[in-house]
Amino acid sequence: MRSGLLFLLVTIIYVNGELPPSCKSPIYCHGELLHTIQMARIFEDGKHFVDLKMKHDENQTLLNFQILQDQYNNTVPKPKLQQFIDDNFEEGDELENYNIPGLNYNPQFVDEISNETVKNFTKDLLKIWPQLARKVKPVVFNNSSQYSFIPVPNPFIIPGGRFREYYYWDSYWIIGGLLICEMSEIARGMIENFVSLVERIGFVPNGGRIYYLKRSQPPLLTFMAHLYYHHTQNVTWLKKFIGTLAKELEYWDGQSVQLQSGQRSYSLYQYNAVSEGPRPESYREDYQTASFFSDPVKQRQTYINLKSGAESGWDFSNRWIFDELGGNLANLSYIETTRLIPVDLNAFLCGAFRNMADLYNVLGDSMQSSKWNDRFLKLRDAIDIILWNEQDRIWYDYDMKLSQHRRNFYPSNLAPLWSNCFQKRKGYKLGELALDYLLREGVLKYMGGIPSSLDDTGEQWDFPNAWAPLQDIVVKGLQNTKFPPAQREASNLAKKWVNANLVGFQNTGAMFEKYDAVVAGQYGGGGEYEVQSGFGWSNGVALRFIYDYYRK
Repeated sequence: MRSGLLFLLVTIIYVNGELPPSCKSPIYCHGELLHTIQMARIFEDGKHFVDLKMKHDENQTLLNFQILQDQYNNTVPKPKLQQFIDDNFEEGDELENYNIPGLNYNPQFVDEISNETVKNFTKDLLKIWPQLARKVKPVVFNNSSQYSFIPVPNPFIIPGGRFREYYYWDSYWIIGGLLICEMSEIARGMIENFVSLVERIGFVPNGGRIYYLKRSQPPLLTFMAHLYYHHTQNVTWLKKFIGTLAKELEYWDGQSVQLQSGQRSYSLYQYNAVSEGPRPESYREDYQTASFFSDPVKQRQTYINLKSGAESGWDFSNRWIFDELGGNLANLSYIETTRLIPVDLNAFLCGAFRNMADLYNVLGDSMQSSKWNDRFLKLRDAIDIILWNEQDRIWYDYDMKLSQHRRNFYPSNLAPLWSNCFQKRKGYKLGELALDYLLREGVLKYMGGIPSSLDDTGEQWDFPNAWAPLQDIVVKGLQNTKFPPAQREASNLAKKWVNANLVGFQNTGAMFEKYDAVVAGQYGGGGEYEVQSGFGWSNGVALRFIYDYYRK
C-alpha cells in the first residue's frame, strides 16, 4: 500500500495555501489582542479569556486595545492588560440553570438493582443531572456578537467544571444516560440542538464556542438519533430530521483519503482540522509547542495537527506523536495527527452509515437505505483491508507516510466491535481474538479501568488515565461479539469501572472526567488543565453499565 505521496501532497497544499482562522472574530479567534493577552498569561487557563463577554462592540474593543498599544509602544505591562480586560470584558454568564421536566429520582430500573450499595450510588448519580442542566439566556440570542458562545434553542447537559458549554461527542454518552433515567425530553432537545448547528453551520463543531468553528469531534450524531428513535419509536421526529443527519455525514467526506491495496482503491477518513494559528482556548500552550521549530512551515503544520488532535477528542496522546523512526518517542511538538487513518473515526463513520440505512428503512425509503448500506459495506471492507493487522489479529491506526500500522495498544483499536462494523458471522472469532489481545497487552489487570494507552507521557489521554467513553468502547465491543467469554469479561470490566466510580464518589462526593487505571477511584491527571468534576459522560457510562449489568 503506497500512500505516502498522497500524504505529502496534502501537507504541502495546507502549509503553502492561505488558511482561514479558527473563526472570524479578531478578538476570540485571531489577531494581536488575542495574542497579547494569551501570551501574557493573565489567566492560568487560557479558556477563561475567550469565554468572557465583551462589554462593548467589537470595533470599540479593538479601538480601546489599539489606544493602549500606542500608549505603551506595543509593550503593555501585565497590570495594564489586566485593567484593560476588566474595563472591556466581563464574565459571560450565558447560561441559567434549567429545571428538567418530569425529573424522576427513582426511575423504574433503580428498583431492579439488587446490590444496595450500587442502588444508592445510582440515586446519587441521578441527583447530578439537574446540577448540570442549562439553557441559554435570551440576552445571548439578542447580543450574540458580544459572546463567544454559540446559542442553541433547547436546554442541554454540560460536562462540568471548566466546560460550561455543550460538547459534541460527550453528548452521546450523556444522552444515553438521560434516556436510561427517563429524561427523553432533554435528550431529544440536545439532539435537535446539534441538528440546528448542522443546518446553520454545515456540521457539528467541537463544542458550543465560536473558536471551535473549524473543527468537529468524533461523529456520533446519528448514534444519538438512532438511540433516541429506538428508545421512543418516534417516527414523526425521525422523518423531520433524517435529511440533516445525512448532511452532517457529508461534511466528513471532506476529510476522506484514498488508499491503494493491490488493484483496489479504498476510501477512509482522518481527523484534519485546518485553520491558521494556535487553538484560541489553549493559545499559549500551542504557541510554545509550535515554537520548538524555527521553520514557519513546520509551525503552521503543528497548529493544524494540534487542532486535529483536539478534533479527535484525544487531546492529547502519544497516539498522534511521531519520532524520526515512526515511533512515538518524542514530545508534543512532533504531533502529526493528519498522518494517521484512525481506527475509531472510521469505525464511528462505518456505524453511522449503518445507522442511516436502518433509519431510512424505518421510514420505508428503500433507495436511501440501500445507498447508506452500500457506504457501510464499503467502509467496513476498507477497515478490514487497510486497518486489520493479521499478525496481531486486531485493528490498528494506519501511518500513511510509512504505509504501515502503528502497533500500539489503545482502547480505540476495538472501536469496530463497538460500532458493529464487522461481519456478524465473524463475531465469535473476533470476540476470541479481541479478548486474547487485551490479555496479551495486560490491560485487564487494572482495577481502575482500561488505560487509554500503556505509555506514561504526562498527556491526559495516556497511561495511567482511564476515560469513561473508552471503557464503553471496550465493554460494548466485547458484548457485541456474542462470544460468551468476551461477554463475561465485558461484565467484569463494567462492574470494575462502576466500583471505581463508586469508590471515588464515596471519597470525594464527585464524579470526574477521567480516572486512574491503577488506583481504583482516584481521579486522573496530566494534560493542559486540572482534572474537572461533574461529569457528564462519566455519569452516563456509569448509569449504562449499572443498567446493563446490575439489574436483577
